[in-house]
This record gives sequence, C-alpha cells and structure tokens, in this order.
Amino acid sequence: MTAAAIAELSIPLPDEAATERLGARLGALLEPGDFVALTGDLGAGKTALARATIRARLGDPDEEVPSPTFTLVQTYDAPDLLITHVDLYRLDRPEDAAELGLGEALDEGALLVEWPDRLGRLPQDRLDISIRLMGEGGAREAHLTGHGHWAARLQGLKDSLGD
Repeated sequence: MTAAAIAELSIPLPDEAATERLGARLGALLEPGDFVALTGDLGAGKTALARATIRARLGDPDEEVPSPTFTLVQTYDAPDLLITHVDLYRLDRPEDAAELGLGEALDEGALLVEWPDRLGRLPQDRLDISIRLMGEGGAREAHLTGHGHWAARLQGLKDSLGD
C-alpha cells in the first residue's frame, strides 16, 4: 500500500488584500467534490478567506457573504458550481453534523468548512488551510496542506500566486 499524496505550502497574509488574493486563487480552483477545511483560532481569518473565495467564484466583490456561525450552513450558486460554506463551531458532537446534509452538498459542489474537527472524520481528498495570527498589526499566515488529489493542485495554486 502506498501513502496518500500530501503537499504543503505556507503563504504570508500581511493584510486583507493578501487574503482576498488567496481567496480569488482558491475560488478559481474549486471543483465539485472539493472539501476545504479551514482551521485557526477565533478571529484568525477563516471567514474572511471563505468570503473572499466565494465572492471571487461568484464574480461579485460586493456579494453579501455572512458568517454561518448561527445558521451553520450558507449556500451560494456560482454559474458553474454550488458552494456550501459551513461553520461547525457550535456543534458539540460529530453526530450533530449528520442533519446538515454535508454529504449531499459535497456530491453537488464544493464545501468550505470552518471548525472541521467537529466532524470527526474528514475526507481523504481535501485541502486543509490553517490560519494563524503573526503578531500585531493583523498579519497572518496560511499553511495549506493538500491531501490526495489536492497535493498536485496545490502546486497550481502556488504557481498562480507567483511564488
């Protein structure tokens, strides 16, 4: 048995514009069946990155993209892709997520999931994005880990960012 493919990339996010650029690149790469796991402390920028990704894919920088903290799930119909944005922070057990229909959403489109650890088991093919604050001034760093088919696609993301 061979080990699953894994690739890693760290991207500095010194300001909101950098987060929006990363979101735009990520939005362009999303395909049906993609699972993007967003982790980081409260206020690290998970929702900001998801918002930038969704707005870029929709082609509307002014699209209202609220945090799904209270609704748990928000969906967006891009012309060629259904995007489901999920925030599982308020879930206590993985079983609670079963009622959200995430499997069906993944079959139909792409999932951006904040607090994915609340699901328990994650898909083998996924992109993990961990965002952390880098001192004062709002600077952040995104650490991306591509699993399965995302390992090769991560190189395409790196190339599109010009690194």
